[in-house]
Amino acid sequence: MANVRVERTDDGGFRATNARGAEVRIGGGDENGVFTPVELLLAAVGGCNIVTVEPLTAQRNKRLVRLEMTVQAEKVEQSKLGPVTVTYDVELPSEDARAVFEAVAQRVHEKYCTVSRSLQEGTEVRLELP
Repeated sequence: MANVRVERTDDGGFRATNARGAEVRIGGGDENGVFTPVELLLAAVGGCNIVTVEPLTAQRNKRLVRLEMTVQAEKVEQSKLGPVTVTYDVELPSEDARAVFEAVAQRVHEKYCTVSRSLQEGTEVRLELP
C-alpha cells in the first residue's frame, strides 16, 4: 500500500513525507522552493512514466542518451484539470532505437504507469474524518 503523510509545518507551510523519510514541501504557488498540489500530480505522472520507460529501453540495449519530459495541464474549471499531456524530449543512441522507445513509451502509458492509468480510469478518492 502506498502511503504519505501531509502536515502543516511550524512555519505555516506544508510537507509530504513518505515512509522512507523523503520530504516534499507543498504550498500555494506563491513561495519559492515548493510544489503546488497540481505540480505534484503532474510530477507523479511524469515520474511514473519516466522511471518505467528508462529500464525498459535499457533492457532492450537502447538506453536513451537523454531522457526528459514535460508534463502539463490547464485548469478547465477552478478546481478541475483538463487533459494532461506528456511530451518526451529524448536523444536516441541510434535511429533504430526510435521504434523501441516509441513502443515502450506507448506501452508504459497504456498499461504500466499506475498514476496515468489511475487518472484515466478515474480512481475513487475517499474521505475519512475522525
